[in-house]
Amino acid sequence: MIPEAEQHEIPFKERRIIKNPRMRRGIFLLPSMLTAANLLCGYYAVVAALVGGSDDFDHAAKAIGIAIVFDAMDGRIARLTGTNTEFGVQFDSLADVVSFGIAPAVLAYAWGVRSLPGIQSGQFHRLAEFGWIACLIFLVCCAWRLARFNVQGMAPGGSKYFVGMPTPAAAGVIAALIHRFKYPLHDWRWAIVWLSLAVALGALMTSTIRYYSFKDLPWSRKQPSLGIIVVLIIFGIAWQYSEYFLMTFACSYAAIGVALHLVRYIRHHMSTRTA
Repeated sequence: MIPEAEQHEIPFKERRIIKNPRMRRGIFLLPSMLTAANLLCGYYAVVAALVGGSDDFDHAAKAIGIAIVFDAMDGRIARLTGTNTEFGVQFDSLADVVSFGIAPAVLAYAWGVRSLPGIQSGQFHRLAEFGWIACLIFLVCCAWRLARFNVQGMAPGGSKYFVGMPTPAAAGVIAALIHRFKYPLHDWRWAIVWLSLAVALGALMTSTIRYYSFKDLPWSRKQPSLGIIVVLIIFGIAWQYSEYFLMTFACSYAAIGVALHLVRYIRHHMSTRTA
């Protein structure tokens, strides 16, 4: 077997996936089912956004959140069981384009533009044009970000950081805000802010800003018994106050990445001037 550290040094097209022959048939189906569940959630989110009721918008946002969970599980399970394949990588990326690109783009437009008073009569014709262009930018940046990740992988030096904001995190910001406020926008000024946020999230996905990946957390190691209590408390708070917790977590994750990037830039700039 090729050590994991050496596999990262092999070009993407030349990598060989190591599989356990006895586990291949039974377990290969599991990560693919999780990826398909991710895709199903994205499709449901699009349909719910097109229906357009306040409850439907909330259901679409929740579907995107569930898709994030499935997306986090399929790759991890594939690696743990030795069933990761290039087909699985491509299938996962295509599912992510739907769940974290198309679904949040359609949801952002339907929630932030389509429900504006007078939009159907053409009163906000220019705003509607800006809306579909802004959401298209988000979608294109999502697809570009996924393609870059398939070619380049994680940030240099290990798997601790992503290069650019992960697509699930960008979609999570849109979903969390809609889950918090639910009712669609009825003020064209807030609609402009909302669409500008979608463009900004697209820019963050295609940027070189490093975002923490949470992949170095010791999930498989023994932890103090108090740790499970803390985790249960956090999950309880997230469940009971999901509207505030998820919005705070998603927006903080986006903002912290930018803030740390600015701090690193200022430090580098000051050290260069003093050298």
